[in-house]
Amino acid sequence: MNYWPLLGILLVVAGFALRLNPMLVVTAAALATGLLAGLDPLAVIATFGKAFNDNRIIAIVWIVLPVIGMLERFGLQQRAAAVIRSMQRATTGKLLLLYLGYRQITAAIGLHSTAGHAQTVRPLVAPMALAAAEKEHGELDEKTAERVKAMAAATDNVGVFFGEDIFFAIGSIVLIQATLATYGIDLAPLQLAVWAIPTAILAFLVHGARLLLLDRRLRKPRR
Repeated sequence: MNYWPLLGILLVVAGFALRLNPMLVVTAAALATGLLAGLDPLAVIATFGKAFNDNRIIAIVWIVLPVIGMLERFGLQQRAAAVIRSMQRATTGKLLLLYLGYRQITAAIGLHSTAGHAQTVRPLVAPMALAAAEKEHGELDEKTAERVKAMAAATDNVGVFFGEDIFFAIGSIVLIQATLATYGIDLAPLQLAVWAIPTAILAFLVHGARLLLLDRRLRKPRR
């Protein structure tokens, strides 16, 4: 039995112990494992591609969260906060307003999985919102910090909830269509999606105003 491919595990352990780039470590370990198993370089790359294509749905679920955790471990939140501190005119409200627009637009074209609480709010959006508030108002007390984090999470919820209904090929539209059909109201998914547009615009205006008011509230002296 050939034990040489097991050196790939050793490479992973050594790479993480030395705090090298995680993506580089994993790729190098996988290449080494394939080559030590007797595959030629093209066969190793082809195996990567086939495995990813065959298991991409499972991989999205099981790989994204560990990768996010790993990036946080190596300072993703601190780096995101540093970027915001370097921007002179960035405020918490403006930052979250920008994220709200991004969330609604991507959800409206069916890309609602490109962001979310685990993927973007916790590692990026909330730390950046906190950094913007601290840059302008100094260190925050616990209650205010929790309010900013809650508003970041709420912005994600509002954006995706009112944005995804514009994309007619989604489960919520099918659910609405089926529910209305039980009451004798027959509507095509596209009709429901079109009527979701004014609702999404109104949601953007209402929650956008709340975000701008958050800036004003943060400027008030805290008791």
